[in-house]
Amino acid sequence: MAAKKFYITTTLPYVNDDPHIGFALEIVQADIQARYHALMGDEVFFNTGTDEHGLKIYRKATEQGKDTQKYTDEYAEKFRALKDKLNLYPELHFIRTTDEHHKLAAQKFWNLCLEAGDIYKKNYEVKYCVGCELEKTESELVDGKCPIHPNLSVELINEENYFFRWSKYQKLLLEMYEKRPDFVMPDFRFNEIKAFVERGLQDFSISRQKEKMPWGVSVPGDDKHVMYVWFDALVNYISTLGWPEDEKAFEKFWGTVKKPNAIQVAGKDNLRQQSAMWQAMLMSAGLPTSKQIVIHGFITSGGQKMSKSLGNVINPYSIVDEYGADALRYFLARHISPFEDSDFTMARFKEAYNADLANGLGNLTARIMTLAETNLEAPIKKPKETKFSKEWISAIESFQFNRALEIVWSKIQKLDQKINETAPFKLIKSDPKAGRKLIAQLATELYYIARMLNPFMPETNKVILEAILANKKPVNMFPRKE
Repeated sequence: MAAKKFYITTTLPYVNDDPHIGFALEIVQADIQARYHALMGDEVFFNTGTDEHGLKIYRKATEQGKDTQKYTDEYAEKFRALKDKLNLYPELHFIRTTDEHHKLAAQKFWNLCLEAGDIYKKNYEVKYCVGCELEKTESELVDGKCPIHPNLSVELINEENYFFRWSKYQKLLLEMYEKRPDFVMPDFRFNEIKAFVERGLQDFSISRQKEKMPWGVSVPGDDKHVMYVWFDALVNYISTLGWPEDEKAFEKFWGTVKKPNAIQVAGKDNLRQQSAMWQAMLMSAGLPTSKQIVIHGFITSGGQKMSKSLGNVINPYSIVDEYGADALRYFLARHISPFEDSDFTMARFKEAYNADLANGLGNLTARIMTLAETNLEAPIKKPKETKFSKEWISAIESFQFNRALEIVWSKIQKLDQKINETAPFKLIKSDPKAGRKLIAQLATELYYIARMLNPFMPETNKVILEAILANKKPVNMFPRKE
């Protein structure tokens, strides 16, 4: 039986700042799915990268007196480094929107929409949030400010630009939503975008005049304009597959009109772009739409939105340096809601680290492997297969990672309790044969737990499995932190 094809992508973060804990959440969520599907034998394509065009990138580089390309090169490397820092899927694809192939793909995509009659030119005036790189209506503003970027002034743009005929796709989008009730996850985000589209769609600008914003992909046939950052960046989801040249890889992983295959993970501030704008653009270009859009919430700190001015920004690099990648991956999957806004404080993190990892998983592994190394003459036989429970599979496939890990930790607690009740360290003295049999059973159950940790904590999974198969207690995986 041929392996199933699985495609998943994050959004591409802007390269105007260092990687933050919010994007770490997004890429870890996508990585868990990529690793899970690889574990189940699927052929996986996992995409991430950096969004490097747009007004705020250009302004940031100018403020620092740097060449814009060199500026983006520096920040792109910081995001590329997340692959090793967060121990991401080894075959992770990393795309930059300044890659030459991507720019050519974006221009090809533009021409397809132009040929469909969906691109036209007009003068317009609009309120614009540079932070979102998005037009804003009066109803979306709070006291004249964008609620997501209240520290930035909303700008008034008055110029001639190219527009995408979004209004043409209202009915088609609503029909697609109706046919595919799981298109957006979770349900309340799906209801949000359906209500937005039902209210009517306004055509949106897809270019900026080069004299005002020179940093972008040139519009085909009009060198006075560059593509609006969203139009260019969204194309990365297919250009990363070698589109338009590599039709085989595109159909293999992105899918077909009848059988879409692509899953996109994004934050709630990307709901409109991912589930309505991009889908209409794909329809215009005559390409298959995405299979599913998964929307996560924001990470707050102490109940407040993270910001440098408040001094509550969490740096994922510093956490990994002190606690290890798996500890951070565990916390993001178990203690941060997959869909709602969630609070992240170092106090909460340390509490979970000590209780769940140091005193929980780490201590259990040490207890069992000490018994095994001391009393078993040889390692246990490697189980032929791991039978994962339907509940665990269902939780992961529905992005409910917290529930999947609750299932695993329930097994950890039960195994700990079993040791307390059966007292193998006593049994081995009174009945060595029965004692060795019990210890082998404990090591086998620990093996199954480690396998269930594979998508979430890949290094921990590896360390425990190697220890079991070598019949040797591992070094302290999670030292307590005071």
